[in-house]
Amino acid sequence: MEPERMDYYFQKDIAPVMSIGQWLVTFLLMAIPIVNIIMIIVWLASKNENPNRKNWVLAYLIVIAISVVLTFIIFGSVASFFSAIGSIL
Repeated sequence: MEPERMDYYFQKDIAPVMSIGQWLVTFLLMAIPIVNIIMIIVWLASKNENPNRKNWVLAYLIVIAISVVLTFIIFGSVASFFSAIGSIL
């Protein structure tokens, strides 16, 4: 007797794989300044959007938010350093 096989790869709720062309279009749209903001909103708000792209957009937004916070921290530190140096001299 053969043991029961669990075919997790053939479930109905698996998202379709995005092709290389779809990813290239995604990256090209993200490179256009105003279009990228519009597409982020569209991809996040759409219920029929591929979950792979939706998760990628969420990760992209998290990376952007972390970058903005780190930029403010670094520039604030550098500004306070030069301010302290200026007051010493």
